Amino acid sequence: MFDKLAGLETKFVELSDKINDPSVIADQSQWQKLMREHAELSPIVEAYRSYRQAKEEAEEAEEILREESDGELKQMAQMQLDDAKETIEKLSEELKILLLPKDPNDSKNVIIEIRGGAGGDEAALFAAELFRMYALYAEGKRWKSDVLSSSPTDIGGYKEVSFSIEGAGAYSKLKFESGVHRVQRIPATESGGRIHTSTVTVAVLPEVEEVEVEINPNDLRIDVFRAGGPGGQCVNTTDSAVRITHLPTGIVVSCQDEKSQHKNKDKAMKILRSRVYEEEQSRQHAEIAAERKSQVGTGDRSERIRTYNFPQGRVTDHRIGLTLHKLEAVLGGSLDEIIDALITEDQSRKLAASEA
Repeated sequence: MFDKLAGLETKFVELSDKINDPSVIADQSQWQKLMREHAELSPIVEAYRSYRQAKEEAEEAEEILREESDGELKQMAQMQLDDAKETIEKLSEELKILLLPKDPNDSKNVIIEIRGGAGGDEAALFAAELFRMYALYAEGKRWKSDVLSSSPTDIGGYKEVSFSIEGAGAYSKLKFESGVHRVQRIPATESGGRIHTSTVTVAVLPEVEEVEVEINPNDLRIDVFRAGGPGGQCVNTTDSAVRITHLPTGIVVSCQDEKSQHKNKDKAMKILRSRVYEEEQSRQHAEIAAERKSQVGTGDRSERIRTYNFPQGRVTDHRIGLTLHKLEAVLGGSLDEIIDALITEDQSRKLAASEA
């Protein structure tokens, strides 16, 4: 492990020199790529340097304990040794986690697709609440969110809504949200006061660039049509809505939220690229069963991951057995406690798998 860390520190120093080189800075594309690499290595190198410093302090304290006869000096050296050993143990575990293979998508922006499942209008209403929850979470992180496509209902819900979230590490934080979210509550339309169970499906896709997914224009069928639903001038009177069908996979994406056909097409292509990428990733993951076993969740849209129980004011994540009696706060965007627990569990499983 320490040979690898020494090699990463050498690479970090080389990158530090390069990103300050005027000839590299002049090539913004190359410079940004090197800056990302530098940022990814920074926490590992910082922890490694702190580890080395703690080792030096421990050796210094041990030498004093061996050679000194002064009782006060020995007492101070023992305290220094105890502190250094504690730091070494903590950093050793931290470095093991930092060296785990990184998900190449972790630094990417995300596209989140939310669809009402079982439960009709109640599911559509909860889809709107989940959309608000993620938008508030993004706002708290100072990330940008933007609706790409939506199918609103007459009562304020969504049959489906797709939106992007742009921010550093957005995918690393939100990737475990994929799956079936279940809500248990008494609908406003229920006169008998019975608790209903409805479901909403969430899919979190990494946003991918054109260069990452090759889509042949000849493989696309693009239809334009007049947008339906609520809208202002031009939205319902011109053929601004766009439907794109990817013939090899059968994936269909529609977008009609913008007044401009060009903007709708751009947004639809953004979603399409991510869905094609996800399909390819899913195919590859299905071929690596052992890898799937080491993950907290498969990301499968059919996997029930969480229940939101309104009568008891609780949220339960079934993958890690975590229950919080903070339903209102969670729906208000306070997701960090759940997300951090999922990340920790995922790291623990991967660490156990790497040491097996």
